[in-house]
Amino acid sequence: MKGQWLGPRKHRDLLLVFGGWALGAAAFAGMVGQTDVLLLDDYQDLTVDLPPLEGYAHIDLVAYSFGVAGAAHWLAGQKLVGRGLRLRRSVAIAGTLTPASVTSGIPPERVRATAEGLTATTFATFCRRAGLAGPAPQLDLEAARAELLAVMARGPAPAYAFDRIWIPRRDRIVPPQAQEYAWHSRAAAVRFVDAPHVPFRAGQDWQDWLQ
Repeated sequence: MKGQWLGPRKHRDLLLVFGGWALGAAAFAGMVGQTDVLLLDDYQDLTVDLPPLEGYAHIDLVAYSFGVAGAAHWLAGQKLVGRGLRLRRSVAIAGTLTPASVTSGIPPERVRATAEGLTATTFATFCRRAGLAGPAPQLDLEAARAELLAVMARGPAPAYAFDRIWIPRRDRIVPPQAQEYAWHSRAAAVRFVDAPHVPFRAGQDWQDWLQ
């Protein structure tokens, strides 16, 4: 994984954001809040050197799209090596623990077809379908293709009890019905939002998603 700070580091609280495939910081452009924000993405592998976190009063986690499974895999690995992370609150948005699944994610054949047919043009189409505001970000096609195949090969993530689960009703990337099925055992934690796959908007406070 790769880490990128979104904005200045000047707050007492930290938000760890596990991003989606290939969108990088563009998915969160214009988000605001009284927290430092560290974006983690690129799930070809799940190793990352985090900066020291001991100075933060609270740490929250937002996992978005493929970042939902990525976060669950990573958190399970942290526990296995004795580095459990104390989170105040964790949230899953527009994703599931089974990112490549006919019933509870994106059908595997669609993920594979996206990888095999990936070009700048098809990526721009993906960004439009996802509801990304603005132009498609710059993309390393080979790295993005390898990431999709790695996510498929890694398989389902271990169970993780996110405190809140958000499902965008107009999601054209991860079908809303698949998200509902994936989280049916956690129905009490689920909330719906009338938004596309990229549900974030400029000027929105991160705290809106942590409720």
